[in-house]
Amino acid sequence: MSNVVALMKKQIAVSFFVLLPMLMLAPNCARAQETPESNRKILTRVIPQYPALARSLNIEGNVKADVLVAAVGTVQSIEVKGGHPVLAKAAQDALKRWKWEPASHETHEIIEIRFKP
Repeated sequence: MSNVVALMKKQIAVSFFVLLPMLMLAPNCARAQETPESNRKILTRVIPQYPALARSLNIEGNVKADVLVAAVGTVQSIEVKGGHPVLAKAAQDALKRWKWEPASHETHEIIEIRFKP
């Protein structure tokens, strides 16, 4: 009987570790359909450097970020919403140098950057 209990515990643990990542990604899937608060014109767009590590491991994908843009058009903060950590760092480094047209107030801009070797 103890073998059956041990097997059930193992199955529950495996199920937990399989379902947990899916549950963690669920809010990101819902957010992907949200529209940004603003659509300010980008004046300066800096292309991110493709990381050497990502290239050697053939890592590709998208990085999604919520960029808080000051009224004057400069980046105040960046919150990565999804993407591989190696790619996310490169995206953040580039996004810090982007410039938007001035506006009457700060805005959140949802940006998605694609990385493909």
